[in-house]
Amino acid sequence: MPYTPDLDRLLTPGGRWTDEHGSYVMEVHPVGPVVLPSGRVIGCDPLVCPESEPFTVAVPPGSYPARVWVAAVLREDGAEVDRRVAALELVIREAPTVGWEMAVAGDQDVAALDADDFFGYGVDSGTGTLADPAAMAVLETWDHDRVEEVFIAGLPADGPVPGLVIAEPDGADGANVVTVSSGWGDGCYGTWIGRDADGGVTSFVTDFMVVPDPR
Repeated sequence: MPYTPDLDRLLTPGGRWTDEHGSYVMEVHPVGPVVLPSGRVIGCDPLVCPESEPFTVAVPPGSYPARVWVAAVLREDGAEVDRRVAALELVIREAPTVGWEMAVAGDQDVAALDADDFFGYGVDSGTGTLADPAAMAVLETWDHDRVEEVFIAGLPADGPVPGLVIAEPDGADGANVVTVSSGWGDGCYGTWIGRDADGGVTSFVTDFMVVPDPR
C-alpha cells in the first residue's frame, strides 16, 4: 500500500526516537493562524513553486491555528546539537483524528501508486508552507529581490522553530504565508489529511521525514 507515516506517534509532544545519529525529542510550537479566504490549501515550496495546485480537499474559509513540530536532536549526554522541523500542521478542527488520507492535487490518483510511494511537493529552497492560493498568487508576482527581502533576509538568526517567517502579502484577500525549514532540506514531502469519526477534516500535516521510520 502507499506510504503513510505514523502521524499519531509523530504528533506527540515529548515523543522520542533514537538512531545511530542520536535521539530526537518532539516539541510542538503554535505559530498560527493561517488565513484561508478560499478554504483551499496549497502545500509547496513558496519561494520556488507558488503556482502549485491546491489539494482537492477544501475546508470552510476561515482562520486556522498552525503548529510546528520540531525535533530536538540530542547527543548521548543529552546536549542538543540540532533542531529540525519534523512536521507542519494546519489545524482545522480540535477533534480526535481517527484516520489519515494522503492529500492529492489535480488528477493525482492514490490507487496508481506503488507500495511505499506517495505524492508530495518538491522543495528546492529548504522551505515549506501550507497556505491559501490567494497568497501564492501574490507571491507568484514578486521578483527575486522581494522574495529575498521577506523570506531570506527576514529569517531570524535563531529561535525554537527553524526557518519560521510569517508574511502577509498585500492583495491576497487577507491570506498569509507561514513558512518553516523543511526538515533536513530539499526533497519531496507528502501531506496527509486527518479525519474525525464523522468524516470531518481535523488537520493537514506535512511530514518532513526527520525522525527515523521504525519500518
